[in-house]
Amino acid sequence: MLRVTKLTDYATVVMTVLAQDTAVLSASELAERAGLEATTVAKVLKPLAQAGLVEGFRGANGGYRLARPADGIGLLEIVEAMEGPLGMTECSVHTGNCGLEQSCGVRANWRRINDVVIEALREVTLAQMLTPPPPSGSPARRIDLRLAQA
Repeated sequence: MLRVTKLTDYATVVMTVLAQDTAVLSASELAERAGLEATTVAKVLKPLAQAGLVEGFRGANGGYRLARPADGIGLLEIVEAMEGPLGMTECSVHTGNCGLEQSCGVRANWRRINDVVIEALREVTLAQMLTPPPPSGSPARRIDLRLAQA
């Protein structure tokens, strides 16, 4: 099963809370609004700030806000801030880590799939995460993928 970590999921929740309000919010305010523990919010804010997605302000009125508008932050940026480069398989990101690399017949297809997932996450913005999902009867968006021929 492919799934992001809980911290990445929580980071997305925290980012959506920040996207709903232009004010500077303290970590405790963020925790309350997100329904998360303050320690969890503190854990996710550090890598988000290091990635330049949130700005931190010190002092009595300190806190956090988005570093850029929500429509300019792709979901991929949040995932990569929390987990590093996205890779469906180890060889999708790094070469030389697999003894089968030279003779593998599926590596090229995993890389294509990896690219499609990256592009899908890049296209979804934080602002879009705030909008309600379409009705369940709506057709799903189609992603074209052509696999390599063996």
